[in-house]
Amino acid sequence: MNTLLAHLPALQVVVPLVAAPLCLLAGRAGLAWIIAFLAAAFATVAAALLAYQTLHHDPISYAMGGWAPPWGIEYAVDTANAFILLLVSAIACLVLVFCRTSIPKEIRAGREHLFYCMYTLCLTGLLGIAITGDAFNVFVFLEISSLSSYALIAMGGQRKSLTAAFQYLIMGTIGATFFLIGVGLLYMMTGTLNMADLAKRIPEIQDSRPILAAFAFITVGLALKAALFPLHLWLPNAYAFAPSGVSAFMAATATKVSLYVLLRFTFTIYGAEFAFANLPLSWVLLVPAVIAMFAGTFSAMFQRDIKRMLAYSSVAQIGYITLAISLGTNAGIMAALVHIFNHGLMKAALFCAMGCIFYRIGSTRIDQLAGLGRQMPWTFAAIVAGGLSLLGVPLTAGFISKWYLVQAAMQSNLWPLVALIVVSSLLAVVYVWRLIEALYFKEPSLGNEAVVEAPMSMLVPTLLLAGANIYFGVDTRLPVAMAENAANLLMLGLGQ
Repeated sequence: MNTLLAHLPALQVVVPLVAAPLCLLAGRAGLAWIIAFLAAAFATVAAALLAYQTLHHDPISYAMGGWAPPWGIEYAVDTANAFILLLVSAIACLVLVFCRTSIPKEIRAGREHLFYCMYTLCLTGLLGIAITGDAFNVFVFLEISSLSSYALIAMGGQRKSLTAAFQYLIMGTIGATFFLIGVGLLYMMTGTLNMADLAKRIPEIQDSRPILAAFAFITVGLALKAALFPLHLWLPNAYAFAPSGVSAFMAATATKVSLYVLLRFTFTIYGAEFAFANLPLSWVLLVPAVIAMFAGTFSAMFQRDIKRMLAYSSVAQIGYITLAISLGTNAGIMAALVHIFNHGLMKAALFCAMGCIFYRIGSTRIDQLAGLGRQMPWTFAAIVAGGLSLLGVPLTAGFISKWYLVQAAMQSNLWPLVALIVVSSLLAVVYVWRLIEALYFKEPSLGNEAVVEAPMSMLVPTLLLAGANIYFGVDTRLPVAMAENAANLLMLGLGQ
């Protein structure tokens, strides 16, 4: 047991990585799902153990293959990335339960094992991005998660799914190229790719043009991957035309991992003083973040497809997270991490609820949802819980996020930002109400009278995610404690 625990950082990535080809070789949907679920469940347990270790003890440094860093690849785990590992693996596990029933109806028959192979590979990539302490390794895992994401989106049952996947491929490739150029410049100037080693060497040459250029390339590349306005154009179609389980998983995890990497490179490798005192990063992030908060909200108001509505809502929520990062303070980082966690919960719940509706009527267009709230009361309850959390209503997880964000803005004496946060949150009432009104306050459309709840295998994970939005709005100890610890580590540098 002690040996197993000692190798948890490696197993966190290796187990899903090995499970992916096993899903492919399984050939049958049932067996492939079991393999994928066991891998995701193991990753969740491993992430929980690592989170407990880093929260109550020291950070973990694991040398892959016994090669000591900086010569070998290091897996470094502190509270910041343990927080992300726990979010990604837990969401992946719950969404896989949802996919067991939803996927056979949404993708072509006989491709289910391929789906679970790509899903597990995407999970591997996201976990690898979060846990690695090597800058080039981040790029490798970024490509693993991206390439599998393109395939997952393309498996949607519409021709538009292929277009959405291709658009994401082009934009994602540009973002990855920018990131790789930045990492290459860092290696050229420092001779190392280890993040801890980079953090020690960069201060001596931080004013050189290649180092400044590297920072610019990395920031733009990650902003594109995170779908920060105006680099978000790939996101609405990717979420709208992907299978429901893919939409839920990606919306809850993919952009959040990219934002974590932005936090890691900005505060760990370059340092807060370099990024926010010597360079105008605050304004570079602040302006598009504020625009995203309103542009995403206004775009969501006019969408007729609920999945596109939720996708544009994600653009606005990414704006909130980036706004918190732009403050460059301990409180700002804490607010960003709390909202990363809570937004993952709310979007996973809402997209799963839309998947339940799609399973029954084959559509998520708002004009075809009339009266479904009465036929599907539990799904409607999940939508209400997720919607209230999205608005930031008290006793929901979203309220906690907005509260810490407002506090961070007030601590920085940026009172106009407080007003903008409140106004943009209130505007979100419009599109959330449109959804609730269609589901409950309109008479059922022809054919909707006989609709019943989705199967329990879809409903249970949806309700668990919706319930988490309420639970973490009341008991905030876990996300707040981990976010506070992570913020302290990031402001100080690499927690090793």
